[in-house]
Amino acid sequence: MADILVGRRIRALRLEKGLSLSILSARAGISVGALSQIERGLSSLRIRTIWPLATALCVDPQDLVAEGKEPQRDVYCVPASARKTLPIHSDGIIKSLLSPHAAALTGMLVCVEVGGASGMYAHSGNEFGYVLSGELMLWIEGASYRLSSGDSFAFRSNLEHSFRNCGTEVAKILWVNTSKPEKE
Repeated sequence: MADILVGRRIRALRLEKGLSLSILSARAGISVGALSQIERGLSSLRIRTIWPLATALCVDPQDLVAEGKEPQRDVYCVPASARKTLPIHSDGIIKSLLSPHAAALTGMLVCVEVGGASGMYAHSGNEFGYVLSGELMLWIEGASYRLSSGDSFAFRSNLEHSFRNCGTEVAKILWVNTSKPEKE
């Protein structure tokens, strides 16, 4: 189990830094095959490879092998304590990233204060949302939709859209995009 956790940690760090297996293996001076086996938990991380890998990933060696809690960086899971808030340009809206960095989908918990609203925008990808609590007005290409707890939506992200909390309590939405958020 320890080999699997270490491997997942290394893979998550590599993907977070946008490195391919071949680039990281070249920087660390180990073969692509050896690195692949380490990441998959099929091979143990050797003492002589800890320092070069840590240096190539720009982390402390202990970050690769620390025991105890689940890793803060993981390919599959995001502990609530490691959740990041995405930068946005609208007051009264907080977007917390729920999905791991390397995930194909971007899952977010969007909290919209009473009266909080986004501007009209469009971008690449597709969107899906599920209103967990509160009320939300959603505008898509000029059409308006009043949504409340239990309602859901889906649309192409390249359609002009915006949203606003029209209720009397904070609106919480589980929101999923197929595109990645802008860099923090």
